Amino acid sequence: MHLSTLAQLALTGLMVALLPLSLVWTSADSNKYRKLVWVCAFLTFDLIVFGAFTRLTDSGLGCPDWPGCYGEHNPFLAHAQIAVAQALQPDGPVTVVKAWIEMIHRYLAMGIGVLITAMLIQSCWQWRKQRAAEYSPLLPALLLLAVCVQGAFGAWTVTLKLQPAIVTTHLLLGMGLLALLVWYGGRLDQLLKPVRAVTASPPAMRNIRLLAAGSALLLLLQLALGGWTSTNYATLACTDFPLCGGKLVPAMDFEHGFTLWRELGKTAAGHYLPFAALTAIHWVHRNFAFLVALLTGYTCYRAWGHRALQRTARGIAVLLALQIASGVATIFLSFPLALAVLHNAGAALLVVLLTMLNYRAKFQYEIAQKAAASAVFPHATTARHHP
Repeated sequence: MHLSTLAQLALTGLMVALLPLSLVWTSADSNKYRKLVWVCAFLTFDLIVFGAFTRLTDSGLGCPDWPGCYGEHNPFLAHAQIAVAQALQPDGPVTVVKAWIEMIHRYLAMGIGVLITAMLIQSCWQWRKQRAAEYSPLLPALLLLAVCVQGAFGAWTVTLKLQPAIVTTHLLLGMGLLALLVWYGGRLDQLLKPVRAVTASPPAMRNIRLLAAGSALLLLLQLALGGWTSTNYATLACTDFPLCGGKLVPAMDFEHGFTLWRELGKTAAGHYLPFAALTAIHWVHRNFAFLVALLTGYTCYRAWGHRALQRTARGIAVLLALQIASGVATIFLSFPLALAVLHNAGAALLVVLLTMLNYRAKFQYEIAQKAAASAVFPHATTARHHP
């Protein structure tokens, strides 16, 4: 690829980032840095949803090279090559529409990379002037590293022809980036707008923290299983519910279904993937969802009684019910595109809300600990100053 094409792609990413940057710097928000973090989190959520749309419309190879499209920075300039590929395979991976879907996904990803770079530059500048905790450049640097790794997996998604392990990892890294941004945004909120502690004992809040962390871990595993189901096209391996193929435990091939390093639709030996392998993938994802629902639902129940956590717990409970409903509806309605995209969006929203619950429970636990220590040693501070 020519340097001019790379420069044009970089310019496109900068132009995509200019609108959100302009909105941030012209906003009435007193802390524009925090606003930038939350805008970046919002756009990352959008990118994940659009990435699901890209995958579900089979547009992941709409441009079969990376980072451009047939060596060009936009599909207009590659129209001749795309037209030839589409004429050879009208229903194949390369069409004009699919090329644009894929490139819009890449443009948005580049724009987010620019925003996170701006975030790091701003944090370094403010840290050098103020040394304030909210401007520590460590987390922005980690975010930039995460974006670079995510970009590498985006490239391998194309060059390795949608290999399931790579595509699933690409999805998980996107969710991880979203969680980091939400955690960072929550940290800035608490540093800049301290919230009063809710009356709670440290053991009670510690238990909620442990439950929230366990729920997040189970959600991570479920995201991996969901990504594996989607990337292996196993969504309709079971077309009834709660049974699968009329059986509670259908015939399944776990060995081939969960062999991680293999081509799309193939076994590790290069043979076509048997249907029983797809059934195993779908069945595990479906049934693991019940474990996630049970633990996360119980976590919401325990957090509901604490004012600082109640709103987040309520949102998680509602979203969890909708997510289960959309998953079941996907089966009965034979996988309509809009519903499948909404199911992916629901998963991303669960990541957002569970990350918020984890951070707020951590913050409340720390305050509860300080309050308990003050009650036990009310004159500890005075004693240090008056030996």
